[in-house]
Amino acid sequence: DHLKTTEDIDRTLAAGFTFFTIDPSQYVDNDADADSVGTLEKKVAALPWDVLDAEPDAFLKGYENQSFGIDGFDISFDRETVLRAAAKYGAAVAHTVRMYRYLREVSAGRPFELEMSVDETETPTSVQEHFFVANELKRLGVEWVSLAPRFVGRMEKGVDYIGDLDAFESDLVKHVAIARQLGPYKLSLHSGSDKFSIYPLFARHAGELFHLKTAGTSYLEALRAIAESDPELFREILRFSREHYETDKATYHVSADLSKSADPDSLSDAELPGVLDQFDTRQVLHVTFGSVLTTKDDSGAYRFRDRVLFALMSNEEVHYRVLEAHFDRHLNPFD
Repeated sequence: DHLKTTEDIDRTLAAGFTFFTIDPSQYVDNDADADSVGTLEKKVAALPWDVLDAEPDAFLKGYENQSFGIDGFDISFDRETVLRAAAKYGAAVAHTVRMYRYLREVSAGRPFELEMSVDETETPTSVQEHFFVANELKRLGVEWVSLAPRFVGRMEKGVDYIGDLDAFESDLVKHVAIARQLGPYKLSLHSGSDKFSIYPLFARHAGELFHLKTAGTSYLEALRAIAESDPELFREILRFSREHYETDKATYHVSADLSKSADPDSLSDAELPGVLDQFDTRQVLHVTFGSVLTTKDDSGAYRFRDRVLFALMSNEEVHYRVLEAHFDRHLNPFD
């Protein structure tokens, strides 16, 4: 997941992995959304055209003032639109091409699947930009099974979609049409855990062309099991998480307000599992999982990790029950 270097490919290939997500986010130029045309022209001229296998002027003419029919609607490019798309994503496409060619070489005939991810960027991927990226990957001979754009709205960790559902659906329909026509390949929803309000939209419009990536919230459901079976341990973890949230949230897309998170000392044992359904508390617990599981006390022993594992193993049926309910909520919209 989120491979950025050829060394990442070497390690994961040697470990036996067969699905590789290329993350070229460091090559995405978010400033291109606001740059002047003159600045965009300079940025496009500086792209790695040897990897993109094209001359800049001829390349731009292939899009400029062109309209591409996609399943009932047209995607149109004027000069500024293609300059922005190329400046924003051109280097990311080139990096993905390099990574794909390297993976194809070192895999030595072993089958593999490739995904490209541009979801961890500051601005949404427009339908023109999606078309541009997919069209260029196809032109350059990349074979991929899944692409993760940055969708409109907010995909924060551990909570449902935040945004206008009608606007999301309108945008999704076009992204699906591009994936169907230029692939077919799957649209991948990263940070996809708990996005229950938009799963029916993907099921309705994308069908099998959908890859849902869930992670992290299984830990939250493990905490729910602990809240039921070992309330005092859960209280300790929640206190610790509240203390570490402001530091640990730095690398996550979250908006929880610590002042609105649950105070473990003001709740009864019976109320504790329910705090896992509260927006602010859920995010506080989500992004502090690393600190909870790796922090050691003065003696060098893990402060929580072994106690968490013991609590889960001692209460397997509770753990299984909450996990099953959690996974069912993710799977049921796609039945």
